[in-house]
Amino acid sequence: MRMKVSRHRTMRQSRRWQRKLIRFREIQRQIEDNAPDILESENFNRMKEYIQHGNMTVNAHVLNVARYSIALSDKLHLSCSRRELIRGALLHDYFLYDWHIPDYQNPHKLHGFYHPGIALRNALREYYLTEREKDIIRKHMWPLTVVPPGCREAWIVTAADKWCSLMETLHMHRGHGAILRKLRTYDIGTFV
Repeated sequence: MRMKVSRHRTMRQSRRWQRKLIRFREIQRQIEDNAPDILESENFNRMKEYIQHGNMTVNAHVLNVARYSIALSDKLHLSCSRRELIRGALLHDYFLYDWHIPDYQNPHKLHGFYHPGIALRNALREYYLTEREKDIIRKHMWPLTVVPPGCREAWIVTAADKWCSLMETLHMHRGHGAILRKLRTYDIGTFV
């Protein structure tokens, strides 16, 4: 009897992980479809060199924020511009320096207050940004930015950023690598 219950639980877990993997792939496809220019950019990929929170790179952080922004808008059934949501999330921390290492030009003591403006200037140099995308980047650090986000997309990215930052700082974010490793332990057939 115990073996039957254990097998049933394992099958249930397997189906749950299959759904998670399918959902992860759907979200990843949406990101790739809406921002191929950003994902392939040299500066965007340079963000892999900088640590954001805990041991998470800035690149991994903004990808997580984009994923969680999509998931949050879907879960709450919020209608918004998916393209602007994704692009704003990917560029919200486009400050292109390691804020943990102070230097003469960038002492980084007030990084939380100043980096949205720096990220916006850097993004404007490389991309055409809509007003919503600018609002997302400029105000994602609210309440530090004082002026609250002005559009639904900016509120979603702000919330997703706070959640991801907390999980990364507490080293609780598992990322997609952990999900794939977990999936391999279950019998899921052709999904991996």
